[in-house]
Amino acid sequence: MSGSRSLSPMKPIYLDYNATTPIDPEVADVMLFCMREVFGNPSSAHAYGVEARRVVEAARAQAAGLLNCSTGEILFTSGGTESNNHALKGAARANRHRGNHIVTSAVEHPAVSEVCQSLAAEGFEISVIGVDPTGLVDLAALERALGERTILVSVMHANNEVGTVQPIGEIARMARERGILVHTDAAQSVGKIPVDVGALGVDLLTVAGHKLYAPKGVGALYIREGVRLATFMHGAGHESGRRAGTENVIGIAGLGKACEVAKRDIGAAGDRMKRSRDRLQEGILRDVPDVRVNGPRDRRLPNTLSVAFRGLDAGALLGSMEGLAASAGAACHGTSVEVSKTLRAMGVPLEWSRGTIRLSTGKCTTDEEVDRAIDIIAGAVKKLR
Repeated sequence: MSGSRSLSPMKPIYLDYNATTPIDPEVADVMLFCMREVFGNPSSAHAYGVEARRVVEAARAQAAGLLNCSTGEILFTSGGTESNNHALKGAARANRHRGNHIVTSAVEHPAVSEVCQSLAAEGFEISVIGVDPTGLVDLAALERALGERTILVSVMHANNEVGTVQPIGEIARMARERGILVHTDAAQSVGKIPVDVGALGVDLLTVAGHKLYAPKGVGALYIREGVRLATFMHGAGHESGRRAGTENVIGIAGLGKACEVAKRDIGAAGDRMKRSRDRLQEGILRDVPDVRVNGPRDRRLPNTLSVAFRGLDAGALLGSMEGLAASAGAACHGTSVEVSKTLRAMGVPLEWSRGTIRLSTGKCTTDEEVDRAIDIIAGAVKKLR
């Protein structure tokens, strides 16, 4: 992100970038220009519509440049959840004549797992593949699950809680050999690590704008040329007839610019996030007893740290960490604790999982913020114990 942020004593330190990111100043500038100057309907034939259409198509080229695909393979949506719904429901319904079996993993975001449940209610058979203690999908089990009636595999590129990066290229190879479509939810990985749809070998890939310093309410779905999806939103023929609804020009312009910035800065930004994440991890492990890191130490997103404090309650810990914004790895409801399905699937013992929090750094996270966060966490743990 351009410039640097001052550390305000009034605002808590933000370490929840996997939940959402602030809008990059370069992105905001583009959006403000469109808010002031570009109000036409992209479907209109006059000059105002032509100008809006030009903005949309420029953003499409920027998104395609980040993912290394053609512009015709980019469909703009309202966000990651819609992209996942469009991909899964569209692929399943369009290929029902070939089969009714869908394979997914035990650690998917609800925007995939809930969609699979809804498809099960329509008569589709869903196979859920387990993961190892680091969160990696069991490739042998996945391969065994593929059969003649399998029409779709959906496995996330990177996990939102522990950061595990899945071997999507290997999964895609297994599926493509059998003529099975592959979708990956890349909401957490795009903008943090290189995401090349050609190298991954996927047919469908989800992008969420607000995870890569673009606004909320806009996303994209990569659809490999030749892949047919059933119509998801009915109406007029927007987005080349693939998604009805007048395009969100301001949001799309912001997403396009965010993709351009991400492509330009991917190496440097990734290095900065990893340095701050590693500094945070080392400080917590140094200053806090009875603590462990969930997930792999290497094959994970550069900014993500899932850390467990044995015997503590994540909700109580977050409540005691005044001055720090983070997320829990367990959902707390009154006196009960509902451990996340990701941690359950990984087999993390309850004494650790119920005390898990997720810390995720951003491309502007400073050493000062990290060091203050370590002190806040250590103090909160000491107080609760």
